[in-house]
Amino acid sequence: MSETPSWMEKVVTMANEVAAREGCLIYDVEFVGVGKGRTLRVFIDKEDGSISIDDCSNVSKGLNLLLDADDVIPGGAYNLEVSTPGLERHLKVPWHFKKAVGKKVYIKTSKALESVGVTDKKWKSAKTVEQVLESADDSGVRFVVDDVEIQIPYALIDKAKVVFDFTKGQKK
Repeated sequence: MSETPSWMEKVVTMANEVAAREGCLIYDVEFVGVGKGRTLRVFIDKEDGSISIDDCSNVSKGLNLLLDADDVIPGGAYNLEVSTPGLERHLKVPWHFKKAVGKKVYIKTSKALESVGVTDKKWKSAKTVEQVLESADDSGVRFVVDDVEIQIPYALIDKAKVVFDFTKGQKK
């Protein structure tokens, strides 16, 4: 994994300051693209998940002013996008997983579940789980499927996201 450039750390600090001022949390920040297609994406959330268009607009305006004043991002023009992480949000850090407890989650692991002690025939060679997340703490996540307990440490998770069932909706 590559090290975060110092200018990106400054962007994240600025984004956190602006979001906090607006009563929001920074969910994630990413910088993608090359040339004229470069985009700084800032995903915001609130404890209760009630992000509005006004929240996105206010964070965007505030962050844009700071970024322009300090000329933080090297390499010329870029686009700034501020939005919610969406219904099928990616899960990257422990607090993301904690907010997803009780929701259906997809997880892809780097090794078979057998490597974390799962002995059930159906699950031991699996590298993916798509089930309701039972719990999450600072070390990993836990599922219970047909009386089989599956505990996965964060270090083993390659990808994770909330799975939204568009036919049923999803309760909080």
